[in-house]
Amino acid sequence: MKGKILDLLFKYGAIVLMAAILLFFSLYNPFFFTYGNLSDILRSISIVTLVAIGVTFTLVVDGFDLSVGSTVSLSTVVTASLMVWYEAPLWIVLFVPLLVGAGVGLFNSLLIVKFGIPDLLATLGAMYIISGVHRTYTEGYSIYNNMPMTTGGTAPGEFSEAFLWIGQGKWLGLPVPVWIMLVLVGIVYVIMHFTRWGRILYMTGGNGEASRLSGVRVTRVKLIAYVLSGVFASIGGILFTARVGSGQMDAGAPLLMEAVAAVFVGFSVLGAGKPNILGTFFGAALIGVLLNGLTMMNLPYYAFEIIKGSVLVLALAVTYVHAKKVRGG
Repeated sequence: MKGKILDLLFKYGAIVLMAAILLFFSLYNPFFFTYGNLSDILRSISIVTLVAIGVTFTLVVDGFDLSVGSTVSLSTVVTASLMVWYEAPLWIVLFVPLLVGAGVGLFNSLLIVKFGIPDLLATLGAMYIISGVHRTYTEGYSIYNNMPMTTGGTAPGEFSEAFLWIGQGKWLGLPVPVWIMLVLVGIVYVIMHFTRWGRILYMTGGNGEASRLSGVRVTRVKLIAYVLSGVFASIGGILFTARVGSGQMDAGAPLLMEAVAAVFVGFSVLGAGKPNILGTFFGAALIGVLLNGLTMMNLPYYAFEIIKGSVLVLALAVTYVHAKKVRGG
């Protein structure tokens, strides 16, 4: 009986928890379960979800990327500087940060694949390097319209309405970042679960040596996974810039742990027991719902980290207790 309860908890516990949280906050505050508030929740998790998708790619190949937060910050200030300092056209403003994110991914994969540095240590070092790069690039300042320049005068450019619409606009009643998030979640889900490429990613993470002997180019697969992680972090940085209308120097600092929490909470969704895209999206949604509801309850913001940490620990406890049980069986 204990084993059956644990199995049910592992498969459906996260969904039951989400339903209970939604019911509780709906009863506590009648404005919680409204279209406007649920739309705000989806918008609030859009950037975290995109960053978490990148982390998911690296976990699928049995790696880990700690540099995504710094990559978001770098992409944010690069995006803002292209528009405010250099008055670049919109397509360049959107394209160059993606190249920056891909470059970060290449750098990480070089450290991991070529030099054999463990993923955690390599991306930890990259995190500090990238953090120093974006601070040096901006000379320690955030970037905004008509900002004073250290060389004298003010910045010549401004954020265009078309760019701000990406982060602040709505389409068919939903915020544009939500549409971007849903489309990318859907595309990545299809790739990961219904294509040969997705199966190769999971094979590489499950047993790298067996995959290599089967003809899989493991080095290239891991390289692509880290490049995708950097690109998705850059997409998050672009959306963050468009949402707040400025290039915040440390925009990505809080996003790292939220993205990691979303990915690991997703392990316990429908008994997956492994990194997966739907679980990642659900984990981000669960954390977003919690934070929104607690804000409505006027809980002090400094207590939010306790809640996020508790949810993560609970999800990991259920996942790894179940995995231990399976191995024992």
